[in-house]
Amino acid sequence: MIDYSTGGELLEAYGHAWSTFDGEAWVALFTEDAEYHGDPFAEPIVGHNALRAFLLESAETQRDVDFAVERHWVSGSTVLAAWHASWMRRTDGGISRVSSFMTAEVASDGRIHRLHEWRMMAPTSAG
Repeated sequence: MIDYSTGGELLEAYGHAWSTFDGEAWVALFTEDAEYHGDPFAEPIVGHNALRAFLLESAETQRDVDFAVERHWVSGSTVLAAWHASWMRRTDGGISRVSSFMTAEVASDGRIHRLHEWRMMAPTSAG
């Protein structure tokens, strides 16, 4: 079980690790064998090495990430959240915006074991 406050803290840590591209903080959020499902039609990203590589790839293309949770819920050991984010693309200076819903299944040690995201990207703005 996870309580509402702890769920909010986990989401805050998720946003902070992403926006600062802190690989250590990022993988610390996940169990060693965690699954990150960023696309429901693709294979998940599995394990700390792959999760760190995913964040580092994001750091190569994104900067000035702004992450905000609109609302979150907790049910048993699962955190559910509606959130949005924006970032500047390093390639052309344009802004990308995304709105998403996530479910994070939390292990008994408080780390994410399985995360699913369903994202809707806004049309991109030119830089």
